[in-house]
Parts: sequence; structure tokens; C-alpha cells
Amino acid sequence: MTTTNIYSEGNHNPSLRRSHNVQLLLWIGALIVGTAIGLLSIEWLDQSMDFVATIFTRLFQFLAVPTIALAIVNTLVSMGKQAGAGRIFRRTIFYTLITTTIAAAVGLLLYIIISPQPIAITDGAASLTEPTTSFYDHIISVIPNNTVQPFLAGNVLSILIIAFALGIALAHLPETEQKQTLTKVFLALQDVVFYIIKWLIKALPIGIVAFAAQLSSQLSSGVVADSLGKYVGVILSGNVLQFFIILPAFLLIKGLNPLRTMASMSPAILMALFTKSSAATLPVTIETIENRLKVNSRISRFVLPICTTVNMNGCAAFILVTSLFVMQNAGIELSIGTMLLWLAISVISAVGNAGVPMGCYFLTFSLMSGMNVPLDILGIILPIYTIIDMVETAENVWSDSCVCAAVNRDLNGEV
Repeated sequence: MTTTNIYSEGNHNPSLRRSHNVQLLLWIGALIVGTAIGLLSIEWLDQSMDFVATIFTRLFQFLAVPTIALAIVNTLVSMGKQAGAGRIFRRTIFYTLITTTIAAAVGLLLYIIISPQPIAITDGAASLTEPTTSFYDHIISVIPNNTVQPFLAGNVLSILIIAFALGIALAHLPETEQKQTLTKVFLALQDVVFYIIKWLIKALPIGIVAFAAQLSSQLSSGVVADSLGKYVGVILSGNVLQFFIILPAFLLIKGLNPLRTMASMSPAILMALFTKSSAATLPVTIETIENRLKVNSRISRFVLPICTTVNMNGCAAFILVTSLFVMQNAGIELSIGTMLLWLAISVISAVGNAGVPMGCYFLTFSLMSGMNVPLDILGIILPIYTIIDMVETAENVWSDSCVCAAVNRDLNGEV
């Protein structure tokens, strides 16, 4: 079978590992250079950095909408094809939604407790929009009243609704030549967008220099450092709790030993930490869970590819916490209802996350673009996201492993 060949090849390519190491060093170097430039406080240099940051901000905004729309459509179509597997599929989705929702809820609880304060950021070239005035008006505007307007206006939440409707409808259509052609078109468009994203990621060190310069120039006030520190504290604390408390407790409830499971899956978890891609780690995850944890290959090779697409614990928490942080800085009142609404949006968005590095960042950027809020904060977060992305990806792979082990435990001897 071709799938067997794919999963046995793995990601043990030394040149690929060297490429990831070089990229990480470039990003760290860009962060250091940008910080130094910002501390110089030279006016023309600051203006140049603002100009470069604005260009990258607009490029992110350009790619955000097609990234999330195509990812959701293709994910739902793929899930529809897998639905015939019955019990394995249903349990996988059930456990995925439970763990992802809990991860977002933990992030929300920590955000309320730690309570990062708004940042007073000076108006810079990276500001693209003005804050929205009424959350009620925004909710009304989310409901699309025609097909084209949400795409022209960049209303990403409306596009989410359209993408979900289109994906579910396409998944349930009879298998005809027309359906296959349309599915191939969406997949091809997604491949094109991902290829463009790869170009942008290669040029990203330049953007990190600019965003880091903006960040360091703001640190003199002390308020930015304190607020960003609390924001990062919320994100990382949520990941640690999910990784070491919530997911092990989930395994205990299912009658599995969390220490043995974590030790067995450590090669895949460590690889995810440095590749920052659940999809890139998938071959190693499958090989590790089959050879070290002795999970049934018929289950692992069905469950893990699905989990890699839809089981995004770290991503859901990042989308929720970052969205709340950006909206709070835009002056939007964060009521309990608003927070719960965005918890649901974060979980749904994470399910459709693109399987590429920085996928969560693109998702959050697209959602905030639809909220019509200033995007300066996301530019400032970008240099920090390198570390956040590493931790989140490791958490996602650990969660995938837990879900797969739980499904294997439930259906032991039945498949």
C-alpha cells in the first residue's frame, strides 16, 4: 500500500533537519538584530522598519483569508470521506473536540486570572484599521447576505460560515465526476496558497527584524513589557497545564499510564518541538506509536492523519487568548458572553487549521482582520511566536498520541 510507504519513510532526512536548524538560527538572529535597531532610536531607521513591517502585515492579511477558507473546505471534505469508518472516526472526533475545547477553556480561565492589561501603542505604519464600535453590530455583520460581499470586505467570520457550509455540502454530495473535479480544484488552490506561504516564510527573517525593532522601541515605557509578559505567561502556562495535567488525566480516565505513554512518544514530541509542524512529524508519530506504544496499525494510520488535521489543542488556546488580547487592546469590552463566543470560534477555527508552520498565526490574523481592529499587536507578537509555535506543536502531537491511544484502548480487539 502507498500509505505504508509514506508512513515508513519518516522525517529522518538529515538535510531537512539542517534546514530547520538554519531557519531557527536565522529567526533568532533576526530577532537580535531587530531588537538592537529598535534600541538605537534613530528616526529614519524606525520609519524604515515601520515600512517593512507594514508590507509584511499586508502580505499576511492577503494570505489569511484563502488559507483558512480552503483549509476548512478541504478538511470537511476529507472528514466526510473518512466517515464510513464508523466507530473509529466518531471516537476520534469526540475525543478531539473534548481535548481541544478543554485546552481553549484553560486558556480562557488563565486569561481571566492573569488579566493582561491593554498596551498603549503609538500609531505606526502597521496600523491598518480602526476599532469596531459595537460588538452587536459586528455579530449582525457576520451573517452573510450575499456570496461576494464577505470576500470583498474581508469579513472572515462570514467567510468561515460560507466555508463550513460549502465543505459540509461537498462532503455529502454523491461521488460524481463533477464533485471529484471541484474537490481537486480546491486542493490545487490550497497547494498554491501553501507554496506562496513557503516563499513568505523564507523571507520572514526580514519581517522579524522589522517587528522586533518595533517591539524594542516600545519597551522603554515598561507597560508593553509587562503586558506582553502576562500574555506570554497565559499562553505558555495554558500549554504546560494541558501537556502535563489535562492530557495525562485524560489518559488516566481511559485506564492508560500517562508516564509510560509520554516516555514512549518522546521521539515524536521532541521532533514536533523543533519542526513546528504536526504534519511534518506525522510519519515519526505513526512509527513511534506503533513500535513503542504497540498501538494497532489499522487504528494509528486512520486516527493520526485525522488528528493531525483537526486535533489542535495548542492552536485553539492561542487563537482564543490572542484574539481576546487584541480585542482588549482595541477597546472591545470582553464580557463573559463575548469570551464564550470566541471560545467556540477558536475551537471551530482550530479544527480547520492549515497543516503548515505558523498556521495558528495566520488563522488568528484572519479572524482579527474580520473584526476590524488594529493589527499592530499581532506584529509585535510575531517575534515571540517562534517559541510559542514550538511548544504548541509539541502539545498538539502529544494530544494526537493521547487520542490515538484512547481509541486503541476502546476498540482493542475489535478492529
